[in-house]
Order: sequence, then C-alpha cells, then structure tokens
Amino acid sequence: MGAAGEIGHRRFIASRRDVLLTSAAALGSAAWAKGLHAEERSAQSGLARSKQGMVTSPHDLASQAGLEVLQAGGNAIEAAIAIGATLSVTYPHFSGVGGDAFMIISDRNGKGIALSGIGQAAAKPLNYSGTIPVRGPGSALTTAAAVDTWDQAFEFSRRSWGGRQSWKDLFKRPIQYAADGFPLTPSQHFWSNFRAKEIGNWPDVVRMFTFDGRIPDVGETFRQPDLARTLSAVAVNGAREFYEGDLAARIARGLQQAGSPLTADDLARCRARNETPLRVAYRGGELVSLRPPTQGITTLEIMGTLDRFDLTAIPEGSADYYHLLVEAVKTAFIDRNRYVADPDFVDVPVNRLLSKANLDGHAKRIDMAKAAPWPYMFKPGDTVFIGATDKDGNCVSMLQTVYFDWGSGVVAGDTGILWHNRGASFSLDPQHINVLQPGKRPFHTLNPGMYLTDGRPRLLYGTQGADGQPQTLAAVLTRLIDYQMDPLTALTRPRFLLGKTFSDSRDSLKLELDAGKDVFAELTARGHEISPIPAQSQLAGHPGAIRIDRDGTMVGAHDPRSDGLAMGF
Repeated sequence: MGAAGEIGHRRFIASRRDVLLTSAAALGSAAWAKGLHAEERSAQSGLARSKQGMVTSPHDLASQAGLEVLQAGGNAIEAAIAIGATLSVTYPHFSGVGGDAFMIISDRNGKGIALSGIGQAAAKPLNYSGTIPVRGPGSALTTAAAVDTWDQAFEFSRRSWGGRQSWKDLFKRPIQYAADGFPLTPSQHFWSNFRAKEIGNWPDVVRMFTFDGRIPDVGETFRQPDLARTLSAVAVNGAREFYEGDLAARIARGLQQAGSPLTADDLARCRARNETPLRVAYRGGELVSLRPPTQGITTLEIMGTLDRFDLTAIPEGSADYYHLLVEAVKTAFIDRNRYVADPDFVDVPVNRLLSKANLDGHAKRIDMAKAAPWPYMFKPGDTVFIGATDKDGNCVSMLQTVYFDWGSGVVAGDTGILWHNRGASFSLDPQHINVLQPGKRPFHTLNPGMYLTDGRPRLLYGTQGADGQPQTLAAVLTRLIDYQMDPLTALTRPRFLLGKTFSDSRDSLKLELDAGKDVFAELTARGHEISPIPAQSQLAGHPGAIRIDRDGTMVGAHDPRSDGLAMGF
C-alpha cells in the first residue's frame, strides 16, 4: 500500500472502531462478531482478500448481510439483494426502496445481463410553473424501480445460476435493523447536519429521521418501524407487492396525499429493463456499462479517449495526469449534455459516440498545455455502490440511489418509504432532450461497471456522486488498470470534481489538497480554475472496487471517505 493509502486507511479505521464495537454489542449476534473480526483483519492488512467470495458496500452492516448470504451458500446476486435491502435501512439518506437501482451481472465467463431500474414519469404530471422543484411532492414525479430490479435479478439467479436462497430470507437483516435499530452512521449524521437549515422545511424527514427535531448523534440507536413493516410485506408477498398489492395502494395513497402526481396505475407499470450492456475497449480488455438514459456511455467515452494515450509515460498524480483526465471528461460531458436521454423518446447515437472516429476526435482535441473552457452545470446526487462475487466467479456490480441526499424529502404515508427526486432532472424546455413527458425515464447519472479481460470479469466498480461518477471512475480505473494499484490505494488517492458542488457554486475544478502544491500551481498555469477541497473529502465520491485475479483471488475495498468496507471469507 502506498503512503497516502496507509494514512487514509488509518484515519478511516480510527474514526470507525468505536461505532463497530457499539454495533457488535448492540446486536449481540455471532454472525456480526464474525463480521467485526473480518473488518479487523482487513484493517490490519489494508484490504479484504478471499478465494471464496467477497462483497463491498458503503456500510459495514450491509456488507455483513451480503457476506452471510455467501457463507450460507448463496450466490453474488442473492448477496447483492441482501446488501441493497440493508442499505435501504442503514443508509437512508443515499439509498432506499423509494429509489432506482442498476445491476451489471456476469458469470465467470462474461455471460450475463444488465438491469436498468429507472422509474418512469407519471402518466399525468403536474402542471409545473417555471422549473421542476428539486424537493417536495412536486419532485416525487417518477416511480421507483429498485425493488423490481432486485426481483428480476432474483429470478435470473434462480433460472441461470441455480439460486437456492429464499426471497424472504434475503430481507432478514434489513427487517431486523429497521425494527430493532442500528447505530447511526457518521455519513447520515454528516448529511443531516449539512442539510440542517433545510430539513425543517421537510416535515417527513423531521418525523422520520430526527428525534423530535434533534439530529441523532453517531452511534445512537436509530429505528424505522414503518419501514420494517414495509420490508416485511415485500419479503412475504414478493416484489410486486410494492407495485400492485395492498402495499402499493398505501404507497400511492400516501404520495397523492402529499401532492405527488404518481398513482397506483403508475406504480403498476413500473418495470426495470433487461438490456444489452455497452462496451468499449481499454488496455486489451473491455469496460462494460449501462445504456442511456444513464451516463454509462459517458464513462465509456472518457475511458475510450484515455485509451488513446500512453498513461505509463505519465506519472500518476502529476499535473499531466489530472489535466488529461479532466480534459477527457470535458469532451465526453459535451456529448452527454447534447445527446443522452431516454432513447424511447429521442435518438441517442450510441454507436457513433463510442466509435473509433469519435474517440479519436476527442483525443486529438485535448491540448496537454491548455485547459479547455468549461461552462456546463453540475448536477448533485447521492448513491451507494454494491459489489459482490461468489466462489463460482459470478459477479454483480450495482448502484442504488434516491438522487439527492434525502431524495424528495417526502415519505409515502405510513410506509416509511422516502421517495426519490430523480424526476427533478427533467427539463420543462420543450426543445430539451430531457424534457418532461408522461411515461418518460429521466436522465440518470448512475453507471456501475465491470472490466473484463479474456472475456472474464476482472474488476467490479462503481461510485456515488452524480455528475462526479464518471470523473471518479476515470481516476479509480486508471489507477487500478494502468498503474496496477491495489483497490484500497486506488480508492484513497486524491481525486477531482469538475463543476459546481453542494457548497461551491463556481464551475471550477475541485481538487483534494493532498494532490500537492506543485500540481495546483501547474494546473492553474494551464488555465484551470482550481478550488481546493479537503483531503478525503465527502465531495469526491464513495467508490468501491473488487479485483478478481487470474488465480481466483478476490481483493476488495471501499472508499475510506465512506462508512463502508469490503468483506471476504
């Protein structure tokens, strides 16, 4: 591990150990004790390693839930569903059943599917005036496809991988943590305080996520009994209970009472899509991602452009390194803003965007001595990455989201479901490619991925961060592939974020301070407007990664900036 990786990891472990011990004492389970020991082993070595199976997520209880499934003989899909359901409880500010989800699924030979779980706009949207609100019932205008994504993945697991775990058992841990409680995470505490001035305007968030208006402290036991009953209904009655059963009726009633345009009919029409993934060549292998309206194509354009450069001749972490990545991001984002939307409603020239000619053109336009101008708007958002691989080499790379932290701020009646606000990314401009239309899927920032060599999965990766996702992935992937870093070191190294952020409205290049003074000075000289952000900043994304070596060894980590970790057995 490099020096920066060691420093970041020590900081991470020091900040987390008390919470872990509190968790173990509060839950008192033998299974959790095993998970604690697994994390302590990971802390000592800096990485999780295994040949039997591995998971990674931004929360330790979620990773533990997935590890338990693998230990019980479950496969990667079953583990990923257990993790996703648990994160809906333990990371409610970033993820939930009231949001969307995406999965890239592959067996050890590279055969699999891509599930794009994007909720569609209401059949009868509200009559908006001016702009679509980013919070409140007016922003809760698209259905939530996460649960259907899990369901379709589960059926694929049974049909193609011989999955034997019961649907109900995958919800055991999340129901337990929702009913009995779990120690509140540093991340939830941070984002509650970050939004402290706004939360008072979101009565559902006050009711559900504060203690009579007080933001709970890290480690305090946090319970969600309404959500526990909702998860129990889904576990017992199946996924379609969320869309067509008694639960669906309660969800629709709660949303409409709050002022959302969504109806029971909208919920019943909600389906994730099984689509052929997109691919681009990179360093003798293939990067795989999701189709539009996600920005998976944007990540692939960035990496396809970088494939035209010899990164081995560019020192990692140098000014040349950051400059090249930022300029590649700019060229791909221009295409994204021009073309990427729901292909059911607009023509998205996927083949042309990933063509040799287009990627060659992007590379030729990059001036290594001068920064190109950047006038484009940043879109915030929050997400969780889930990675899982099992003893047979089956793999899942997955992202879940409620879009902004705390989503729309609207809870669907008495269900405990915090609804997302992804529909706020629609435009009301009739000439815009992402204009709001009935039944349309909004542009989506989520894009989990895989890297294959010789047709076999070698890397599982993804990140939180909305517009920052392709940028974070460019840094993580080049460090993993070109510079052959282990996952923890790659995730710990300084990162950048181009554009506006939650706390800085300038369209500047945000760069973590530990990139170094010389790098800041050189990038400024090339014309970049630089805004320093703290080392290990929450703004730099929360990626996770699992590397699968040719001998079957799995090596994984989750970003030290998050509350998560990888676990193997």
